[in-house]
Amino acid sequence: MRVFITGASGWIGSAVVPELIGAGHQVIGLARSDASAASLTAAGAEVHRGTIDDLESLRSAAASSDGVIHLAFKHDIAFSGGFQAAADADRRAIETFGAALADSDRPFLIASGTLGLAPGRVGTERDGHGPAPAHMTGGPQTRLASAETTLSLASRSVRSSVVRFPPTVHGDGDHGFMAALVGIARHKGVSGYIGDGSNRWPAVHRLDAAHLVRLALEKAPAGSTLQAVADEGVPIRAVAEVIGRHLDIPVVGISPEDAGEHFGWLAGFLALDSPASSTLTRELLGWQPTHPGLIDDLDQGHYFHGMTSRAAPAASSAR
Repeated sequence: MRVFITGASGWIGSAVVPELIGAGHQVIGLARSDASAASLTAAGAEVHRGTIDDLESLRSAAASSDGVIHLAFKHDIAFSGGFQAAADADRRAIETFGAALADSDRPFLIASGTLGLAPGRVGTERDGHGPAPAHMTGGPQTRLASAETTLSLASRSVRSSVVRFPPTVHGDGDHGFMAALVGIARHKGVSGYIGDGSNRWPAVHRLDAAHLVRLALEKAPAGSTLQAVADEGVPIRAVAEVIGRHLDIPVVGISPEDAGEHFGWLAGFLALDSPASSTLTRELLGWQPTHPGLIDDLDQGHYFHGMTSRAAPAASSAR
């Protein structure tokens, strides 16, 4: 299958590319920079130069492909007009792909997220559909609507699916939320969690996530919602304890009132209790995660070497 991928040189995309090539697919990756183009070429992919704002370029790439995987999102929102502008650009790209693939039965997959899906309980693939909740406005509301638009393309003979990634897609080289937590702990001299630290985050290893993307491309039914979740809910205190042990610093609870000062932009995400499951996804596609879970991956030590203080993008580490 000839597959066009946006975000092909990103954290998840750069694992999806070899996963697809290893399975015999031909990959064409969108590259907006020379560095991205070089990394794609080195991985054995073809390069399609452009950005997600160039809608005609996206249309032509999709039209000449057997399937599309859309992983790109403007995470540098501080420089691109804010989260709403990034969400709007994402919506336009999705609409462009949908029009190009209509009446073809070709696969179209986009990335979404599980964080905040069903606060306080385990979120499933059945959650998060329909009208946006009353509290959701602006960019998040736009992204939810874009996911629903993607699923609705099934009625236009597009084999569309949405893959929801947890807030932590971990592995060696990750500069997302876990790396940001390590950086904060190193800077503050304590490894912190909010309140009693019992709130839970789902997680998945990057290579397991890439495998699910391939399975979705190859055989997900039209209109499928999938969740790339290996760990349903890892208590944030357990994460803080691993970080504290590796950095040899105290592990402490931070009051909700002081969380903003201690964790900065990460506080709002870190306080969420947002476990999620992948039971329906596993039953549908036969996906079984085989790589280390979050705690075991942290214990391997690679998060504690090199540039671990680099901050994650404010939007998400998923796309």
